[in-house]
Amino acid sequence: MCANLAAPVSRARSLLFVPATKPERFTKALDSGADCIVIDLEDAVADSRKDSARAQLLHHLPQLTPVQLTRTVVRVNAVGTPWHEADIALLRAWAGQGVTVMCPKAEAAEALRGVAQRLGAAARIVALIESLAGLDAADALAHEPQVARLAFGHLDFQLDLGMHATTEEPELALARNALVAASRRARLPAPIDGVTTDTGNAERLAIDARRARAFGFGGKLCIHPAQVAGVNETLGHTKAEQAWARRVLEEAATHGGEAFSLDGRMVDLPVIRAAEVIVAACETNATRRPI
Repeated sequence: MCANLAAPVSRARSLLFVPATKPERFTKALDSGADCIVIDLEDAVADSRKDSARAQLLHHLPQLTPVQLTRTVVRVNAVGTPWHEADIALLRAWAGQGVTVMCPKAEAAEALRGVAQRLGAAARIVALIESLAGLDAADALAHEPQVARLAFGHLDFQLDLGMHATTEEPELALARNALVAASRRARLPAPIDGVTTDTGNAERLAIDARRARAFGFGGKLCIHPAQVAGVNETLGHTKAEQAWARRVLEEAATHGGEAFSLDGRMVDLPVIRAAEVIVAACETNATRRPI
């Protein structure tokens, strides 16, 4: 139950991966319109280049502005791998400056707690669930105090279970529902769905993003800048929804906390809270412009 719900990662719709070995792309990714970027030390980096990738990251993080740092997530190598401890040691100072850490293969609350302790009290963690063990532990992971959000690594999840999901992925419905439910029980922001691998297929991306929203996900991982706008549009709020939310809050201010009717529908506290979420999200995203 992360305390800093105002952090960009907590409200991010689009999170764009960029390899740590391509530091020249960091600023371009931040300027792409993505709410957050995910600098990848894990899958995007060959074992032989792990140390050099970490060194490149250390060199380039100081070049980012304070606001850019708050929009930066770093996916480290998993707990138990030969590179994990060095990744965490590097990021300890940066976690205090707003950088979020994504922990892949998240399966045990105790392991995440250890990562949080080494990163420091200000650190935020995205727990990336990629296995049956991770799904079984989803509630415990979500309740770790420094976990800001859950994310679904649906490709590795299929590998773990020997699954071959069809195009519409109904086979993954149970897992998606479980992550949304775990996030809600822990009062976390809505979780982050996995990538769409067909980077040139806008229709596929739109279908995947709509499915994510239908399940209750609030964000989606992207692997190409061309995917960002579509994800932001689908997982954001329409102009009509924004206008409705502002009207609700304006009317609520005149009713002193009492229920009232708007356009023939009752508005009570849960509806007002929903309107507040929409307005806050839109205001946050409006300030998240390329720097």
